[in-house]
Amino acid sequence: MTEEPIDVVASVGPLDITVATLREFVHRSGALRVVAIVDLAPGEGPAVVDCARLAPTEVTAGGRMVQLPHAIELDAEVPALPEVRRLPPFQVDRDRGEIAGMIGGVEHLGRAVVGLAELLGARNVAMAQFETDDPQTPLTITARAGATDPVVVAIGEDDYEMESGWPGIEPAQYGRSPPCCCASPSSSPARR
Repeated sequence: MTEEPIDVVASVGPLDITVATLREFVHRSGALRVVAIVDLAPGEGPAVVDCARLAPTEVTAGGRMVQLPHAIELDAEVPALPEVRRLPPFQVDRDRGEIAGMIGGVEHLGRAVVGLAELLGARNVAMAQFETDDPQTPLTITARAGATDPVVVAIGEDDYEMESGWPGIEPAQYGRSPPCCCASPSSSPARR
């Protein structure tokens, strides 16, 4: 079976702002990868925007995947991102489900990912992967806008649903500015 060639494009239209926002989040946070699942217009299903460090950004919508070069300039103004800074890689013990690192580091990144999800608006999802001392076991944080679902922290493939209210921030603290992409509420939101 031959694979279909992937089209390389210079724009994904109304999703350009989502691409630019995720790319800026990757640069500021030092994340390995940031993915957003955003609802499009009703009946169109979700789009998946996958932005990895120094790699082409992949956008899948309507059953079609395209790539944008990582450094391409987009005609999109990045909204104010939540506070986020680069942290040293975390030490992880997958077998014991333990994370060690800077005090408050996981919570800091959790607040940043929740803030990113809120920027995406509606009931959209943000997921970010961060470096650890084991390249095969990244630390992943996933959040949905609106705080209706708990934040999920993963060590490699092992998921841990956090307690309600973690990481100690309410969505209202980010305001409810218009979503940064063409997201709109849908009767069947995308699931992680």
